[in-house]
Amino acid sequence: MFRTRLLMLCMGRVGNISSNVATKRVVLLAATSVLCIVGTACGFRPLYSEAGGANSKALASVSIAQINDRSGQKLRNFLLERMAPGTSSRKSLYTLKIKLRELKTSINIRKDQSATRANLLITADFILTPKLGNRGVFKGTVLSTNSYNVLDSGFATLSAEKDARNRALRSLAEEIRLRVGTALQNPSIFGKPDPSIRRRQ
Repeated sequence: MFRTRLLMLCMGRVGNISSNVATKRVVLLAATSVLCIVGTACGFRPLYSEAGGANSKALASVSIAQINDRSGQKLRNFLLERMAPGTSSRKSLYTLKIKLRELKTSINIRKDQSATRANLLITADFILTPKLGNRGVFKGTVLSTNSYNVLDSGFATLSAEKDARNRALRSLAEEIRLRVGTALQNPSIFGKPDPSIRRRQ
């Protein structure tokens, strides 16, 4: 008799726990639905969302012009990986031109005036130009600073500098991709046409 009552009591508790879990799930689901509705009403569209498969197609329509120097070639490759991965043929609607500037500064100066670390600053000036229509251009500047060790071995120092440069270029590529993606989603960002830029009709 005691065992029967104990079993019934345990089953009742389990039932209460299951009921509480189910109630919490329903509340959580309702709250999530409300947040989604509010986010949609506000016009919020994440850049990485698949509603932005449209954004991916827009990014793939950007033709990236050749960039001078070895660093420019690397930056262009990083951009191609991020903006048009696996795309061999696409209709080009925009042209993206980029100019790079690089500055190295020594830090952590010893008493003998030698440095133990250095900063590498790379700045990218970019301009996005629509190929068709009398539309404006979208300009911007992004920069990335990375530090590296200045070692006794010249080869090791060059290797550290190369690694810092690659980190900076990857960071620039990601920032440019985000800026260009935002501009393509908001055409009002484009300014007045630049008469100094020759457009291909």
